[in-house]
Amino acid sequence: MNGFVSRYALVVIRFLPFAIAFLRDRRRFVLFGRQRRTSEEDHRRRAERIRETMLALGPAFIKVGQVLSTRPDIVPPIYAETFETLQDEVPEDTGGDPQTVLKEELGDELDLSTLEPVAGGSLAFVYKLTYEDEPIAVKVRRPKIKAVIERDLRVIRWLIPLISPVLRERQRYSVRNVADDFEEILLDELDFDRERSIMAEIADNFEGDDRVVIPEVYESLSSERVLAMEYLTGRKITDENAFDGLNVDAHEMATRITKVYLEMGLVDGVFHADPHPGNLAVTETGRLLLYDFGMSERLPEFIQADIVGLYRALVRRDIDGLVEALIALDVLEPNVDRVEVRRVLKLVIENLEGRSEITWRSIITELTTMLRDFPFRIPPNVMLLIRVGTVAEGVCRQLDPEFNFLIAVRSFLVEQGLIERELHALIEESIGDLQRSLPALARAPHRFDRTLERLERGEVVVKTEPVDTRGFGDRHLGFAVLAGALFIATAVFTFHEQPYEIPVMVLAVAFLFIYLIRQYI
Repeated sequence: MNGFVSRYALVVIRFLPFAIAFLRDRRRFVLFGRQRRTSEEDHRRRAERIRETMLALGPAFIKVGQVLSTRPDIVPPIYAETFETLQDEVPEDTGGDPQTVLKEELGDELDLSTLEPVAGGSLAFVYKLTYEDEPIAVKVRRPKIKAVIERDLRVIRWLIPLISPVLRERQRYSVRNVADDFEEILLDELDFDRERSIMAEIADNFEGDDRVVIPEVYESLSSERVLAMEYLTGRKITDENAFDGLNVDAHEMATRITKVYLEMGLVDGVFHADPHPGNLAVTETGRLLLYDFGMSERLPEFIQADIVGLYRALVRRDIDGLVEALIALDVLEPNVDRVEVRRVLKLVIENLEGRSEITWRSIITELTTMLRDFPFRIPPNVMLLIRVGTVAEGVCRQLDPEFNFLIAVRSFLVEQGLIERELHALIEESIGDLQRSLPALARAPHRFDRTLERLERGEVVVKTEPVDTRGFGDRHLGFAVLAGALFIATAVFTFHEQPYEIPVMVLAVAFLFIYLIRQYI
């Protein structure tokens, strides 16, 4: 069993005190008693102890913590914030010495005497060495790490039946899928062929762009366990003097980070999903340098379209559209109670509009908090998008405390034409309604003329019952108001290159005619 039983027992023992603590939050004596009041500070201390436990348990659990930091459908905000601080603090010899991999795969091609360690992570180690008289960087997977990860993934699967009783009903829906999500993310990070491919694709997308630089990869030296790339250095982006003497300042770089990541996700469909400060640098020429593409993702076009649809629904305050977008993204089940979800989402929008400052984190927190009573989950690709937004916003605020991430996002969407396309969508929808109404409008003059002739000949007899006529004129006044509004709209549309003023003028005249008929005849 490759140590599975002993590992499973160790993990259960390490996490058992936390499971008991969570059960006691509901019932003071675990099986009975009142719900216990646990302060925010107590939860924060507990989250920090869980964080330390994950660090002690090694690479797989470090990655689990990092993933959970972006899973508000599973963990409360305090725990998510604490898990965000999990970094790959793992000794070099964990999972075996990576230099043995280099010797096995590239010992005949590289001069290993020039080897210098650069950085270590939970899954791999990075070295600098000389190749053809040029320095290169080599990322090497720890030799035994894949077996360790696969064993721990099995442990996590076997933990789920023990964890489920501790969770609330709405969390169990997410947890049933979480092991698959962890497995997909972790195994993708172990595949350096995949990382090389994505890295090269992103580099091609930004070729000739003087805002950003991606290290060039050496395909002939790379494999599933080794990734060889151009050795590039820069100043850590959050260092105090990072922008001294450069042609870019902190605010400009924060804006650049936002737009570069949005371009990767919403335009190119392939993005770097781990923009924490250790993976971002600024070069001596003021360009943004990206490192470590292990956590990255490709988005199908339909997912990009669904994300844009989500944004459009938010812009229009279209609750039905928002529900449909969340279902399309597999966040909500198709058979969810839509009436109740609509009510909750309306509250989400009202709560956000009432705040003095709205951030990406506050939107995600508000949305997931209000949806807690529904079975919802965050699929891996959506989860990574949330992570990009949360982490990037944090970095941008470190660079410039006054930076408004959402305004920068809106600016990007305007530049890309998404807001204009939204306006065109509204106009096209209105034109479609008008086209469907044109046959009736075309027949209206003939019907009005025929009705007037019958009135003149006395052929029309109107039989009424006594009614309360209070407010009768007010109802007719509505047609006049509509006609006036449409005349104003006609004046506005005369400045548009498309002849939208013609159908609007027809509607204005029609409403005015109805008003005059009902008011005076």
